[in-house]
Amino acid sequence: MLHIENIRRDAGTMPWFEEVEREAESWSYILMGYGKCIYWVQGEKLLLEKGDVLLLPPGVTYYGKSIPSLTHEKYVTTFSPGSADVTALPVLKSDQPLRWRCAAWELLLARAQTMTEEWSEASPYAGVLCSALLLESLTRLNRECDKGPHTSLRRRQGELMTAYLRNHYREKVTKEDLGAVIGRSPGHAALLFREVTGQTISEYAHGLRVKTAVYLLRHSDLTVADIAEQLGYCDPSFFHRTFKRLTGAPPSQYLKEREAPLR
Repeated sequence: MLHIENIRRDAGTMPWFEEVEREAESWSYILMGYGKCIYWVQGEKLLLEKGDVLLLPPGVTYYGKSIPSLTHEKYVTTFSPGSADVTALPVLKSDQPLRWRCAAWELLLARAQTMTEEWSEASPYAGVLCSALLLESLTRLNRECDKGPHTSLRRRQGELMTAYLRNHYREKVTKEDLGAVIGRSPGHAALLFREVTGQTISEYAHGLRVKTAVYLLRHSDLTVADIAEQLGYCDPSFFHRTFKRLTGAPPSQYLKEREAPLR
């Protein structure tokens, strides 16, 4: 099992560490959430942007900094793999850094956000859960590397489909709809969507709905039933089951965190 040493979220415009070259003592998994920042790895300058992953093995020399006037967000996990992990995943066998533009970036970002929250709150068994989520993320990264980088056309088609879903996730979106968006057959659209996001159309849509539901539960005065209906769930019980499956907690748990209305 992966041994997690630290997880942190860096954001803003200030440098997150001094511009002094250092040698990585452990593995580092770095996922860019938004914005841009710069790393120098083994003397090579790397501009990291939204969707980029940087995987640094031990012994690699590096340093980095923010770009003045540009905000950024990134998630950094340092870890040590067990022998079984190294055997199972080729990306952990290399002694060279890996920089990769992830197609399934949104899925990896959700995992990184959960890991950061669990780690910062020191939740029970947080280390076990974070280890599992990191292993899943590295596995998905390895699958993409095995297939090779996506062509610009396939990446653009993926972006068009995810953009359409973000604008219509409250509705029932089908593979026929996405096929029409990219001008391809429904079957091709469904396969390409899963390839570039790591999720089915339905899984992606439910993820967007539940993310919105979490925000509304915390920051609006809507009831759970109102939120379910607003997000396109005709059956409240199905909303409850889906919400708990994706968040690990019922909607009522998030209601407890609701901000008091301003008076």
